[in-house]
Amino acid sequence: MKRKLLSLTFLLVVSFCSSQDNTKIIDSLKKIIANKPSDSLKIKAYGDLCWYYRSISSDSAFKYGALALKISKETHSKVGEAQAYNDIGILHYDLANYNEALKFYDASLKIRNTLNDTLGLAALYNKIGLVHQNTFKLDSAIFYATKALKIYESKNNTRYVSYIKSNIANIYRGLKQYKKALDTHLEIAEVNKSTNDNLGLTRSYNNIANAYLHLKDTVQSEVYYLKSIDIAKTNNYTKELATLYNNYGGLLRDMQDYNKSVNYNIKALKLREALKDNYGITSSTLRLAGLYIDLKNFKKAENYLYPGLDLAEKYNLNELKIDAYDKMAIYYTYRKNPDSVMHYRNLFKILNDSIYNTRITKEVAEIQEKYNTAQKEKEIQTQRAKIAEKELKLNRKNTQIGGLVVLTLVLFVLGYLLYNQQKLKNRQLQKENELKQALSKIETHNKLQEQRLRISRDLHDNIGAQLTFIISSIENLQYGFNITNDKLKHKLTDISTFTKETIYELRDTIWAMNKNQITLDDLQARVSNFIDKANASAVSINFNINVAESLSRHLVFSSVKGMNIYRIIQEAVNNAIKHAKASNINVQIENTKHTIIFKIKDDGNGFEINNIEEGNGLTNMKKRAADIEAEITYLSKKEKGTEIILTLKHDY
Repeated sequence: MKRKLLSLTFLLVVSFCSSQDNTKIIDSLKKIIANKPSDSLKIKAYGDLCWYYRSISSDSAFKYGALALKISKETHSKVGEAQAYNDIGILHYDLANYNEALKFYDASLKIRNTLNDTLGLAALYNKIGLVHQNTFKLDSAIFYATKALKIYESKNNTRYVSYIKSNIANIYRGLKQYKKALDTHLEIAEVNKSTNDNLGLTRSYNNIANAYLHLKDTVQSEVYYLKSIDIAKTNNYTKELATLYNNYGGLLRDMQDYNKSVNYNIKALKLREALKDNYGITSSTLRLAGLYIDLKNFKKAENYLYPGLDLAEKYNLNELKIDAYDKMAIYYTYRKNPDSVMHYRNLFKILNDSIYNTRITKEVAEIQEKYNTAQKEKEIQTQRAKIAEKELKLNRKNTQIGGLVVLTLVLFVLGYLLYNQQKLKNRQLQKENELKQALSKIETHNKLQEQRLRISRDLHDNIGAQLTFIISSIENLQYGFNITNDKLKHKLTDISTFTKETIYELRDTIWAMNKNQITLDDLQARVSNFIDKANASAVSINFNINVAESLSRHLVFSSVKGMNIYRIIQEAVNNAIKHAKASNINVQIENTKHTIIFKIKDDGNGFEINNIEEGNGLTNMKKRAADIEAEITYLSKKEKGTEIILTLKHDY
């Protein structure tokens, strides 16, 4: 708890001292925003606030970065949107949230690609490379650093060329190519001297010291560390100074000056805590843990070792996780806990093998070689010339092959046209045959129609005339002779009535024979005529016919269907008149989507369906329904009346 309070107190003091200038800038930016400037100026002010709050309050920095991004989107400012994504990515990078940093860098990269902002792209490539370098994905790190370097070289930007080369040299160090890294850093240091770039020179001296350290030259390493620390102190380069304290502390450890090393690493840790540098905090924490192990002060070592491992795993810092696993194994060796030693040694080996493998080293070396070697470019040009010559020969062959292909296509098209022409002829012949068949059917139909008309005329002229003569003769007998025999008189009346009914039936038959088709209106009219006659003969019965409005008046039946429907309705009504003693007889015509329904209902005596013996009437109705593929249903109960339902499938 005391250590945390001391760290917090130190953080507040350092933050206050190092951020006084930033505070003034922040206040002036807030005044600009308070004056309600234009959207473009407001985006710039919010972006600057995000940057200056970076070293004071990460929460405030995120807040203003988000505001800059929001207004940029609302005002469709692509430049502002790209910059806001970039700034927020930097904030995540500072906190070692590398996955989040990559997401925001990628979002900015897409927009700057569309804007063709080459310098903006170069800056992003460099930042993405640093993320991969810190997560020890060195193949990706050198790929993006090389992309950034190409752009800065094309723009003759000496300062940034040096900066990117410095990053690439550090990657060489990660690949254990220390001599190559040292030569590059020495070259960059001379450029920084000539341009009076103190910040760049501070970093170069630090890198040179690191390279000498890896080459086991501790004397030169110490010289350059102290030079770099002196420049950083003079210019108040807090971030660089934290790194230098950490690195110089490492050198002192190698020189076995453990107590002095502890002091420098504590200085580094305090500065990194003030800067909220998660990677640096993790690195310094583990460094101190290792120093206390060397000093055999295991209690203090434990205070740094577990937090250091937790931070490395939390931020997925592979290089530092390896260091933590190694120190854990050493710590448990002293603690004489072999199981834990084996556990952390195994973790160390697995992660180390996944990082330092032959494939990554080979691919990274190939990428860098392609960039640095001019001879490779000449070879590529020579190969291109040879390829061009081969392509010319190939084109000639392709031309010949193309001619053959065209000829083949022409022949194919001609064959296809001939085939289609023959197919068209066959189709025309087929249509002609179909037309002949249709004409033949029409001719046959016309002959049948003429035959039906002739038969109907014969029925009307011959049988009709004879039936009329019979009626006339009976009536003459009744009125011309004084017939006193009631039985004979009644018999003559029955014959006359039967003959009249026969004439009506004959007329219905002739009506059906004279039509090819019978419309719903025709059918309704015929049924109405029949009911009118029935009404005249049975005055005590109330007749009613209803047709649903949804039924089309132009609905058409064949003459056979129409006649059978009429006869079924006629038979049902006659049965109701003769046998049911009904007071009301209703004929209802309605429809569903695919059927037409004819209902004949009376309120007469009714009968038991299971006990009735079918006479000619019911039998005839069933036969007629079957002839037209219709369904007929009888519904009846004693004293409840009868309903006959004829259902006919019909699409209309």
